[in-house]
Amino acid sequence: MTDLDRDTADRRMWHVVITTAGAALPVDRVREALERLADRHQFLLSARYASDRAEVRYWDESGNVRDIAARAFSVWSDYSEIAALPPWEVVGLEVVERDAFHARLGGRRGRRAGDPDVSGLASGGIHPF
Repeated sequence: MTDLDRDTADRRMWHVVITTAGAALPVDRVREALERLADRHQFLLSARYASDRAEVRYWDESGNVRDIAARAFSVWSDYSEIAALPPWEVVGLEVVERDAFHARLGGRRGRRAGDPDVSGLASGGIHPF
């Protein structure tokens, strides 16, 4: 097995959620910025927004969670200029391996206190909170 084969075999899919927040802006400006981000970050699944915060969700692939988290943490700043994103800071980051993510979606009759809200994840698009 070559190093490339080994690297490919060790790669896993991760569901990423980045939450940003900052000074309030017109919601149209926030929505338009997220639309530009979606055009440039092809793997964007969905985004939610308000005048003072935004949340983006996407899938990424890597062999370990540290690489995904490091890459995810820099997405907002990396695309900040080209997508004219609000000058907000990352205030939340969640990275969940694919099997764990899918386990959240199925097999439970209801959410318990503290469970993440994963409703509407399949709808995609860019929507207000």
